Formats: sequence, C-alpha cells, structure tokens
Amino acid sequence: MSDRATLIGEFLDRAGWAQAQRGTLAGDASFRRYDRIVKGTRVAVLMDAPPPQEDVRPFIRIAEHLTEMGYSAPRILARDVENGFLLLEDLGDSTYTQLLAQGHDEESLYGLSIDVLADLHARDTALPEGLPPYDEAKLLAEAALLADWYWPAIFGRELDPASRVAYLDIWRGLMPLARALPDTLVLRDFHVDNLMLLPRDGLAACGLLDFQDAVAGPPAYDPMSLLEDARRDIDPSLVARMKDRYVSRFPHLNRDAFTLSWTVLAAQRHAKVIGIFTRLAKRDGKPLYLSHIPRVWRLLEAACANPALAALRQWLDEHIPPASRKVPE
Repeated sequence: MSDRATLIGEFLDRAGWAQAQRGTLAGDASFRRYDRIVKGTRVAVLMDAPPPQEDVRPFIRIAEHLTEMGYSAPRILARDVENGFLLLEDLGDSTYTQLLAQGHDEESLYGLSIDVLADLHARDTALPEGLPPYDEAKLLAEAALLADWYWPAIFGRELDPASRVAYLDIWRGLMPLARALPDTLVLRDFHVDNLMLLPRDGLAACGLLDFQDAVAGPPAYDPMSLLEDARRDIDPSLVARMKDRYVSRFPHLNRDAFTLSWTVLAAQRHAKVIGIFTRLAKRDGKPLYLSHIPRVWRLLEAACANPALAALRQWLDEHIPPASRKVPE
C-alpha cells in the first residue's frame, strides 16, 4: 500500500468511515481526484488534493462562505489540511453536463445558474475579506499561456521575445476595459461540468463545485465563462437571453462597460484555455482536451471582432494566421 493510500485510510478511520467502500468518482485537469465513499446508507465524497501541488484551504474557505449565504456548495464533513484530504457532502450525479447530454431543458438549467450569479453579485457580502484579486498580473500571466505553450506547439520553436512583449502590451492596454466595474466574487470555473441540479428549492437547486480558485474580480467573468463554454456549443440566442437575464437584475449597470468587460475577459479566457489545453497535452500527458481547441479558437475570433480588440486581432493574424490555428500534434 502506498504512503498516500495509508494516509487516506487513516483519515477515513478518524472521520468515522473505517472500512467504507471507495469508488473513483472523477479526476480533473489539476492534481485533485475524487472518490465516492459508501458506508451502509451513508455516502460522501473524498477529495484527494496532494500537497504541495494542491492546497485545500481555499476550497474550505469558499465552500463555507457559499453555504453560509445559502448556496449549495458541498458541506465539509471532515478535513485533514496538512495532508490534503477533505470529506465532502455528496451532491449526487446530476451535473449539468450529464443532464444536457440527456436532453434536459437548456433554458431552465442556464437560467437557474444565471440567477445564482445575479443573486450572488447583488449582495454586499459576496466578497470574503482578503480574497486574492484577479489583477492585471494574474490576467496577463494567463493570457501569456497562448504565447508560451500553444505557439511553440504549432511552430516548433519559442516565440521571439519582442513578439511576446508586444502581445502582453496589447493585453495591458485592454485591462482597464476588463476591470471597469467594481469587483465581486468570481468562482472562476463556472461552467456546466461544475454545476449540478439538486432536489432543493429556489437557488439552492443549483449545486456548485470546483471553486477553490475563486478571486475578487469583474462581475462579467463567471457569466461569460458559463455562456462561452470551451467544451460545448451554445445557441447564440440562448446566450443573448441569458445575458439579458443577468443584466436586467442590475438596473443601474453600465451596459456598455459590462459588454466591453465581457468581451475582453472572453478573449483573455479563450487565449488562456488554448494555452492550458496545449500544456495539459504536452506537459501532463492529458490530450483529451485538445479536441476543444477549434471551438475555443472560434470563440476567441468572435471576441476579437469587437473593434476595441483590433490590436489583438492584428497580432493574432500576424503571428498565428488562421491556417495555423489547428490542434497541436
């Protein structure tokens, strides 16, 4: 038995789940993995987040913050922060991804999640104190992943320093547009893989997962992440209705500023995701995500059609022309 397996057994023993049955539930793009734990009629989820690659404290903080506000994040049943183990409430199997694949009504699912975001962002208590900011440095580092991982994978060499500097300078010029509105809680991976439909009333019917990377940032980010999904195509008319549904909750919102923030953040996220999916394949041996790159390029090109992003569109056309926007080998 490996040292990690021994530690898991000891953690479950201390938590009152000795000799429970374990079955793999999921892995993700990080080092975390999840097992379903069953003992008699009790069911829970084990998060295995090995240090130093992972840290469970941000998850604990945001989970407790969300549940205190009445949202359906998993309750924490037991914890071992030092070794990176959490025992979580099992919210079931009804992820949005699975429900949509089974033909569940898109309008109701997306409407529920948009209502959760609007309710959260309308609260003065949305932001816990001391949450890391989604600042220019973080946004630029993420945008750089396109240049640092995707470009070399396509062209077989590193991007020259002057071109990389020019790319990041363009993003610096766009940051004021992205961050023009007051910060709120950004859960950051708000998409159908991380949302669940629960047999609960009201907004609590939307289960929330995978929010440990939450930051203080622009309110447009999470609705954009949901509706410009790297993993599935969404009807543009549905996207438009959900945008209207969100902004209608904020009668004093500057819609032009919100739209520009959305567009810049969309371009930033899509550039980041193209880089991350490439890195997952090249560095981490996870090529499954590469299949989504053509969709993400379409989303990035759509964002760059906005005149405010003309400089970024020109840089991309010069350095990664359309014929080169392919899945890395």
